[in-house]
Amino acid sequence: MHKKVLMENLTPSQIVEELDKFIIGQHEAKRAVAIALRNRWRRQQVEHTIREEIMPNNIILIGPTGVGKTEIARRLAKLANAPFIKVEASKFTEVGYVGRDVEAMIRDLTELSVNMVTAEKKEEVFERAEQIAEEKILDVLIPPVAAPAGYNDSDTTSSTGDESLRNAKTREWMLEKLRKGELDDKVIEFDYTVPAAGMHVFGPTGMDDMGINLQEIFSTMMPKKKKKRKATIKEARRIIAQEEAEKLIDTEAAQREAIRRVQESGIVFIDEIDKVAGASGKGSGPDVSREGVQRDMLPIVEGSTVNTKYGPVKTDHILFIASGAFHVAKPSDLIPELQGRFPIRVELKSLSAEDFVEILTKPENALLKQYSALLRSENIHLEFEPDAIEQVAQIAAEVNEQVENIGARRLHTILTTLLEDILFDVPDKNKENDITISGKMVEDKLNTIVKDRDLSKYIL
Repeated sequence: MHKKVLMENLTPSQIVEELDKFIIGQHEAKRAVAIALRNRWRRQQVEHTIREEIMPNNIILIGPTGVGKTEIARRLAKLANAPFIKVEASKFTEVGYVGRDVEAMIRDLTELSVNMVTAEKKEEVFERAEQIAEEKILDVLIPPVAAPAGYNDSDTTSSTGDESLRNAKTREWMLEKLRKGELDDKVIEFDYTVPAAGMHVFGPTGMDDMGINLQEIFSTMMPKKKKKRKATIKEARRIIAQEEAEKLIDTEAAQREAIRRVQESGIVFIDEIDKVAGASGKGSGPDVSREGVQRDMLPIVEGSTVNTKYGPVKTDHILFIASGAFHVAKPSDLIPELQGRFPIRVELKSLSAEDFVEILTKPENALLKQYSALLRSENIHLEFEPDAIEQVAQIAAEVNEQVENIGARRLHTILTTLLEDILFDVPDKNKENDITISGKMVEDKLNTIVKDRDLSKYIL
């Protein structure tokens, strides 16, 4: 329900606004994915007769590494609360085309979706599960009084009636203490269910591809064992509540919902698609394998049914976002049929020194904020002066030009080298609460490395 309300409210401009919180620049790519995401919601509102005919507009993101291609797709999936998986196309070409089965990406996506829906369903019933867990813990602490045969509830004058009343009051008093957390550290012994030990049989391409899951077959055939365990009440409550939540949810309904989500809102991000692009008819070798992978991908992308252990999954309306640097190959080197299945092409731009300044400071997960948070755990306040940030950005841009362009990932290597001594020495030596990084400190630490081409090649 929450997802539907969220998607109704998210217009393309709001989707771009949300993506801006984490990704700098690349406005065209953000617009393209925002429209694709909104179109999925629009399709759900269309009358059923034409809904099945509306296919998703798959996208190819073209651009060098580290400019935000994967991050855009990952954040988009999070925003839509949609099942999302990232696969690398090159995995399907390993060892002369005996790599992973291409259908495995849909099976993995379904598995993720089942886990996602199960976690949501558990959250819905967790309050009830916790109440049951409290009752079970109370039964261990103060076992309920068993009334003798023929005892009448209305008979409160007997000693059994008095005992029952006392027992109920004591349990009530103990429940209050339990809820306040006053008994959290007390150790108790309780029963918990041990899953039945099954058997795994692996074929050459893994269990899932064989369509056999002996673990599940044996777990249903063999009775589950109860085992005694000692733990603190805090830990016991968590373990029992998890166990009870699993019993409360309808597993089959969760799996059906998971498959529906994969079919209607699943997103598959195929990275390094340029690695399987190769013009045909240019001799044997890897090109044969690459074209083979593309031909295997084609039915999945254009719409087919993949068998998973949770049931058949139709891929007709899954959104596929492919990406690649395309330094050597071009999108036109993909087989024509596959090109036709990715009608939207967006080029992402290389990042400049100005972009790096924004990447370091603006996003909610900016690198400088991350390092500041890490050092705050040691009670150190880390601050970067504006000229230091500009210097780091400038060096990142220079090294990307001279050595190899790895985009924003270059900032990780530079900041790690810059802050290495501080991160190492702080726990032992530094008793100051403030550390300020100035432009001069950046220059002294990094300029020698940047000027020495061999050093920058290996260190940065």
